[in-house]
Amino acid sequence: MNTLEKLPESTLKIRFPDCDPFNHLNNSKYIDYMINAREDQLMTHYDFDIYRLAREKKVSWVVAQNQIAYLAPAVLMETVNIQTRLLSYEDKSLVFEALMWNEHKTNLKAILWSKLVHFNFATNKSEVHSAELTDFFKQVVNPVNGVSSFEERLKGLKAMKA
Repeated sequence: MNTLEKLPESTLKIRFPDCDPFNHLNNSKYIDYMINAREDQLMTHYDFDIYRLAREKKVSWVVAQNQIAYLAPAVLMETVNIQTRLLSYEDKSLVFEALMWNEHKTNLKAILWSKLVHFNFATNKSEVHSAELTDFFKQVVNPVNGVSSFEERLKGLKAMKA
């Protein structure tokens, strides 16, 4: 069995319509960039198409909670590197992390933890993950050792920077 990438990454350029008058990425757009990067990485690294899953099986995930910390501005036309990982999963939910770095991964710009609930659009209710999804999660889950909360993770990342 092939080992799947547990910390996929990709680069994106910060675009003008997403910036504030100071040419900084607008706060809400950090989340958009990170979620878009994760969606692209799922396709690129795992051939996992969440939109096909929604069309064919009428299931997907809805955001239940976001925790984000803004550590440094991302600026107009800057190339950023976004790394993501599946931190954990349960019967009906999962948590993923996204880190936005500068292009060379020397300056952390933001961290996001997003909790998603598995949802069936046909029944309009949350739903237990299928065995197939659970098997996939087992292959890619990548928790941060010794970290049980967003605040702990943030503190550890800030300590690495110091």
